[in-house]
Amino acid sequence: MSATISTPGLLKGGEWIIKESQAENVYAPEDFSEEQKMIMEMCTSFVKTEVLPIIERIDKLEPGLMPSLLDKAGEQGLLGTSIPEEYGGLGKDFVTATLVNEGLGSGFSFSVALAAHTGIGTLPILYFGTEAQKQKYIPRLTTGEWKGSYGLTEPNSGSDALGAKTSAKLSADGKYYLLNGQKCWITNGGFADVYTVFAKVDGDKFTAFIVDRDTEGFTQGPEEHKMGIKGSSTVQLYFQDAKVPVENVLGEIGKGHIIAFNILNIGRLKLCAAALGGAKSAATTAIEYSNTREQFKQPIANFGAIKHKIAEMAIRMWVAESALYRTAKWIDEKEQELLQSGKPFNEALLGAAEEYAIECAMLKVFGSEVLDYVVDEGVQIHGGNGFSAEYIISRAYRDSRINRIFEGTNEINRLLTVDMMLKRAMKGRLDLMGPAMAVQKELLSIPDFNSGEETPFSKELKLIADMKKAILMVAGAAVQKLMMKIESEQEILMHIADMAINVFHAESALLRAIKITNISGEAAAAIYQDIARTYLYDTADRVFKSGKDAVNAFAEGDEQRMMLLGVKRFTKANNFNTKDARRRIADKLLNDNKYAL
Repeated sequence: MSATISTPGLLKGGEWIIKESQAENVYAPEDFSEEQKMIMEMCTSFVKTEVLPIIERIDKLEPGLMPSLLDKAGEQGLLGTSIPEEYGGLGKDFVTATLVNEGLGSGFSFSVALAAHTGIGTLPILYFGTEAQKQKYIPRLTTGEWKGSYGLTEPNSGSDALGAKTSAKLSADGKYYLLNGQKCWITNGGFADVYTVFAKVDGDKFTAFIVDRDTEGFTQGPEEHKMGIKGSSTVQLYFQDAKVPVENVLGEIGKGHIIAFNILNIGRLKLCAAALGGAKSAATTAIEYSNTREQFKQPIANFGAIKHKIAEMAIRMWVAESALYRTAKWIDEKEQELLQSGKPFNEALLGAAEEYAIECAMLKVFGSEVLDYVVDEGVQIHGGNGFSAEYIISRAYRDSRINRIFEGTNEINRLLTVDMMLKRAMKGRLDLMGPAMAVQKELLSIPDFNSGEETPFSKELKLIADMKKAILMVAGAAVQKLMMKIESEQEILMHIADMAINVFHAESALLRAIKITNISGEAAAAIYQDIARTYLYDTADRVFKSGKDAVNAFAEGDEQRMMLLGVKRFTKANNFNTKDARRRIADKLLNDNKYAL
C-alpha cells in the first residue's frame, strides 16, 4: 500500500479555527461534475413525479405506500449511492451521497423514511458487520427488498443514549441473546424488515444487535400521531425475551457506543443536506407566491419587507450550502487518504467522519435552523393562507420542526461542538493553547492600525481572522477560569458554540464568494459577494453578543473590562449597506421566480 498522501488545503477537524484557508482549496457546488448535476436532477425529479403528487396519501400512512416508494427509489439506485459495488451499490463518493440527501430533501415524510433507511438503517451493518452479516443484509437493503430501521431511543433515555435500560442476556444453550425492554420514536419501525437495536449485555455492556422482523418475542406498537412528518412511520418496539441469534451481535460486546456515535456523525451532516433541500423548495414556494399575490394593487414581491425576508432566506441557504460541501469534501478527501494508507473502506469513512465530527455537529445545528427560518418566513409571506393546510408551505412548517431534535438535539450538538474541541486540545490533536495565548498577548499590546496592503476582500478576511481570535480568547479564558467546572456551565459553552458556528459558516461563504470571483469575474460574482458580505456583517454582531454574554458570565473587574474590549475589537466590521445588498439578492430570486443560486 502507498503511504498516506496529504491533500493540499485539507485541514484537520476543528483546525479551521487556528489556520487560514485559501479560496482555491475550498470545494463548493460550483465544482460539481456533470454526473453529480445529473444525479441531483434525478433526485429532484423523483420527488416531483413520484412523491409530491401523492403527498396527502403518504401523510395518511396508507398501508404499503411508503415501502413501495422506497422500492422505486431502490430501482433507480437511490438507496445505494455510497454502498460499495460488491454489495450491489453504486460505490459513489461521499460528496455525491450528500448531494442525493439534498436532492431528496424536499420530499417531506418520504425524505425522512429514505434518510433513515440509507443512513441509520443500513450503515451500522455496512460499517460494523461481519462479512457474513454484510452479505446477508446489505444487498437486500441496497435494492429496497428489505427496509432498515434503528432502535436507540427509549422512554427514559433520549439525549442520554447510554442510559438505555433494554437488556440482553445469553440463553442457557448459548445460541441466543434474550432481549427485554422497549424503544420509542423508531422511524420506519412500522414496516422495516431489519432493525439495529441497542441493549446492555449483563446490565452494563452497551451492545448493538441486528434484529429481524420475524424474531420471536419482538413486537411493535401502533403508529404515533405526530405534529409533523405524519407520513413517516414512527412506532415503539417491544422485546419480551426476544430471541436474537448470537451471530446477530453487531460489532463487539460492550462497544455499541462506537457504532451509535460514529453513525451519528454522518447522519448529522446528511440531515443538514436534507434540510437544505427542503429549504430551497420552501423558498421557491414563497418566491412564487410573492410574485402572484397582489395587495394594494401590486405584487407583494415589490415591498421591501418581503424582499428582506426572501433575501435572508437566500443568504442563510447559500451560507449553509457553502459550509456543507466544504465539509463533505474534507470527509471525502480524508477517506481517500485513509484508504491509501491501507485502511479498509469501513474504517476509512468512519475515521474521516470522526475527524470532522465537530463540523458535522455545527452543520446539523445550522442546517436545521436555516430550514426552520425559511419555512417560518414562508408561512409569514403567505399570510393567512400559510396557516391553511391547503397550502404546501404549512406542511413544510410542521415537518421542519423535528430536525432540531433528530440526530441529537441542537442543544446537545452545540455542547458537543465545544466539548470535542476542548478534548482534542487536551489530547494534543488540536493546538488551541498556543494561538489562545498569542491572542491574550495581543490583547495587552497596542492595536496595529496599519492594515497593510489593501486587496479585494482583505478587510473581510481580516474580520474572519479577528473573530476567530475572539473565540480563542473567550474559550481560553473560560477554561482557565472554570477548569473542570466548565462542563456544568452550559450557557457559556452554548455562547462559545454559537460564536464558532457563525464564524465557520461565514468563512465558508466568504471563501466560496472569493473563489467564484477569481474564476468568473466581478460581474458574475456580484450577487455572491452581496450574500457573503451581508452574512459577515451580521455575523460580527452575533459573535459580539455571544462573546460579551459569555465573558459577563465568568469574568469580573479588570479582567472582564479587558476581555470585553477585546471582544469589541475583534468583531469590528466595516460599514456595509445590507438593505441594498438584500434588495439586489431578492430581485434576482424574484426575477428567476425560484431559488436558483
